[in-house]
Amino acid sequence: MSVRVRIAPSPTGNLHIGTARTAVFNWLFARNQEGKFILRVEDTDLERSKSEYTENIKSGLTWLGLTWDEGPFFQTQRLDLYRDAIQKLIDQGFAYPCYCTPPELEQMREKQKATNQAPRYDNRHRNLTAEEIAQFEADGRKPVIRFKIDDEQKIVWNDLVRGKVVWQGSDLGGDMVIARTPEQDSETFGQPLYNLAVVVDDIDMDITHVIRGEDHIANTAKQILLYEALGANVPEFAHTPLILNTEGKKLSKRDGVTSIDDFRKMGFIAPALTNYMTLLGWTPPDAQEIFTLDSAATQFYLERVNKAGAKFDWDKLDWLNSQYLHSMPSDDLLSLLIPYWQEAGYQFDTGADKQWLLDLTTLLAPSLTRLTDGVKDGALFFVDGVTIASDAQEFVAQDGAKAVLESVGSQCESGLTLDGAKAIIKAVTKEFKVKKGLVMRSLRVGLTGALHGPDLIQTWLLLNQKGMDKTRIETVSNSISN
Repeated sequence: MSVRVRIAPSPTGNLHIGTARTAVFNWLFARNQEGKFILRVEDTDLERSKSEYTENIKSGLTWLGLTWDEGPFFQTQRLDLYRDAIQKLIDQGFAYPCYCTPPELEQMREKQKATNQAPRYDNRHRNLTAEEIAQFEADGRKPVIRFKIDDEQKIVWNDLVRGKVVWQGSDLGGDMVIARTPEQDSETFGQPLYNLAVVVDDIDMDITHVIRGEDHIANTAKQILLYEALGANVPEFAHTPLILNTEGKKLSKRDGVTSIDDFRKMGFIAPALTNYMTLLGWTPPDAQEIFTLDSAATQFYLERVNKAGAKFDWDKLDWLNSQYLHSMPSDDLLSLLIPYWQEAGYQFDTGADKQWLLDLTTLLAPSLTRLTDGVKDGALFFVDGVTIASDAQEFVAQDGAKAVLESVGSQCESGLTLDGAKAIIKAVTKEFKVKKGLVMRSLRVGLTGALHGPDLIQTWLLLNQKGMDKTRIETVSNSISN
């Protein structure tokens, strides 16, 4: 059997972390089994589906490296398939028209609520006579199409993550709607609904494994009944754990970020994010924490997917991202930093300044956790002037600091070299008979306005190449009271 899996997002919003993690698991499983990974866009919600969301989903998956083998397929282009399936279910007695009005359904729910019953459809129109149907039609009522669910039936499957799962038909809310009310008089029935369309698509696309979140378990029970009624093979199911926040609740927009675009804007890179998403619910056999998608695929088995919810850990994601950034060649890292610097409004010439930018990237790389840190840490190399931190101001207020800065500033000339910078520091230390630490820290404040930062000499050399060192040192020196 050739493995065929799918990711089937709805274009009613941007690609979010839950869908992306599901896509990662499907992609890894397909690659591990030498199967096919299919992209299907479930866009039957015409009011909320938008083309920009479709493009966002496609670009997000591409950015993450989750290339699909077939698709994208769009449900709105497959309506005839769904209508044929609905008609087949009606003809074979598995489905029927239901003419209940919204007020009647609301009255039903209120009565159930008053008697502490779970809300469900009571199947009142399952066995309408031809005369009753004719009367409803004459009254101008338009039906939905419902699929029959036997309350006494048990739905059982062996979940590849959760083991044996059993659902009772009586727990599925009564006969389910599989098609909306028709909008035009000429239509036999209206827009097909999710459970029906998903099953028809999976049958038509020969999907062998459905890997999705545990919040779909009730849908799975209903869909198995539809597979069987349509005379199709039932795929294998694997329900993955939900992604939880620190309080153990399902991760949502209230937790600050859910969209893949948000992660990208926050400075995370795709390999680190996919690496982290792989760990959200899956345990590598060798306990390794850093790996590429391709290497993870070689050892990705559904048996190692956890049942318990996976808590989202920002610190862990930050750590992973930093490991990738720290090990990245400067050329590659620079290409990632440039868009962030450009968006921040920093001015530079990617051609003429190439070596300077590479040296700056090498200097900043060890301190980066996210690419956005490159904007914050890189500001002092692009922006004129310097803001002096309070503790730095206190440091240079001590005796000797002003004289040291004035002396260093007087010796700043263009074309400063590594040996030249070291010689100036050595000479000033000797001239004023002070500790080298005073000279170094005073110089750092003069150049950056802070007491801590990246390598001081390299910082000085980079600023010197842009003619920014002398002016800064003099500005800070002049701000010190005599």
